[in-house]
Amino acid sequence: MIKMLVVDDKLELRTLLKLAFQNRDDYVITEAEDGEEALTSIARHHPDIVLLDVMMPGPIDGLGVLDAIRSNAEYAGMKVFMLSARGQDRDRADAMAKGADAYFVKPFSIIKLVNTIDQTFNLAS
Repeated sequence: MIKMLVVDDKLELRTLLKLAFQNRDDYVITEAEDGEEALTSIARHHPDIVLLDVMMPGPIDGLGVLDAIRSNAEYAGMKVFMLSARGQDRDRADAMAKGADAYFVKPFSIIKLVNTIDQTFNLAS
């Protein structure tokens, strides 16, 4: 069972991502709408993968959450896929340098995202 946390301040995107995996028995999905809620959920659920928006309201944005994940040895194997409207090469490079496993620019292909996640965990889509 793959535990996934979807973090985005937009309910519509969280819903779309949950729908993409709703008929998949190999995924359990939780969600958070901001960085603080994400960190609480990560500590509670220890997801295998976090789909993480970069720009969110509140004191902790997606890059702050990524920093917290990568600075905690307890989360060493956790995969983090960044989702962002920021599509410049520098934005992608910054996230990857901080330890992101993948970076998807909004709007992105849900099919490509699902396939990439399946490949990451060696699952057939």
